[in-house]
Amino acid sequence: MEFFDLLLIFTAALLAGALNAIAGGGSFFSFPALLVAGVPPIVANATNALALWPGTLASIGAYRRELRGQQRDIWLFSGLSLLGGLLGAILLLYTDERRFTALIPYLLLFATLVFTFSPQITRLAQRTVGKGNGQRWLVVVIYLAIAIYGGFFGAGLGILTLAALALLGYDNIHRMNALKTLQAALVNGIAVATFVTTGLIAWLPALIMTIGAIAGGYGGAAIARRIDARRVRIAVVVISIGLTVWFFVRSA
Repeated sequence: MEFFDLLLIFTAALLAGALNAIAGGGSFFSFPALLVAGVPPIVANATNALALWPGTLASIGAYRRELRGQQRDIWLFSGLSLLGGLLGAILLLYTDERRFTALIPYLLLFATLVFTFSPQITRLAQRTVGKGNGQRWLVVVIYLAIAIYGGFFGAGLGILTLAALALLGYDNIHRMNALKTLQAALVNGIAVATFVTTGLIAWLPALIMTIGAIAGGYGGAAIARRIDARRVRIAVVVISIGLTVWFFVRSA
């Protein structure tokens, strides 16, 4: 890997870490950067998951207060996160490289739509909240599918998790973000552990990106209160649409 490639993935990870701290959507930059640098798609996906995971893990400490009193749902969702993340990672391991490459534009399109329409998705979920065990079991099934997707690819995982929590009746955004962050750390953590043990990580890019993502996350958190997150989201949406179109054209 040449110096320019290392600089590219470091810069992309720096930006991804900052964006995740401000508005989300960091994977729209870090994952394509790995592909441009010549990392094979499945290895790039696994390496990206490893590089961005420490930032998610570090965020859990900031939500200690909001996590108190949620033990019942923490145990439920944590079990589903570990199971789904493991199944998603195994599914990736058994996916043919050519098939995964063909899936990339559609995965990016799905993640772009989820990111773009996240407020509408959450509001729709809140309007469809029901009562009783039937509704709870429906959320269990939906979230297990979300966790499997997270272990397989991951972009948009946080938004989908917020929608599942809204279905369960959550309406306090701080408590929702706390539980979402914990579950993202578990889904990605079990997936990363699977990728590491099966030799699916490109270690030099992973190290460079991890440093960039941590630095970006720290800087992003410092400026988050001074910047309009809505404008950042709009910029991410525009760029993610452009990247999705580019990957569709590239695969044609």
